[in-house]
Amino acid sequence: MSEEQSTRQELDSWAANKTAAIEIAGLARRSIALLSYDLEPQIYNTDEFIAAIRVVATSGRYAKVRILVQDSRRSVREGHRLIETKRRLSSFIEIRNPHHEHSKIIETYLIADERGLLYRKQADRYEGFADTDNPFEARQKLKEFEEIWSRATPDPDMRRLGI
Repeated sequence: MSEEQSTRQELDSWAANKTAAIEIAGLARRSIALLSYDLEPQIYNTDEFIAAIRVVATSGRYAKVRILVQDSRRSVREGHRLIETKRRLSSFIEIRNPHHEHSKIIETYLIADERGLLYRKQADRYEGFADTDNPFEARQKLKEFEEIWSRATPDPDMRRLGI
């Protein structure tokens, strides 16, 4: 009799979220979808996470990294490396703001290749889960992401300011 090994991990701290985000992003080969309130620098502004994003973004012509962010002002002001990476790889990474009708979204998630998922019901709390092999929930969240993405607009704070 063999036991199935669970791929789901419960999260309860920013450190656990950071580790899980790196793991989930590292699994991706074709696509990453991220919904975040403010690009949470303690989770998404790490060398390892940025490296995983670069790998996906440069993996081929059909690769895509899409990010929905409610408020990027702090990240722009503080020099978030994900924003600089987006600017350098603008053909492969896109950051948008959700339409105002989606401004009340309080959850956050990271989806890798319709399979891996990091999910928190409330963006301002660290309780949630990560699952490296959950295509059912990942596709459900990706469908939701696609609906929000379709009405989202490019983030004006992402433009490079010329001096």
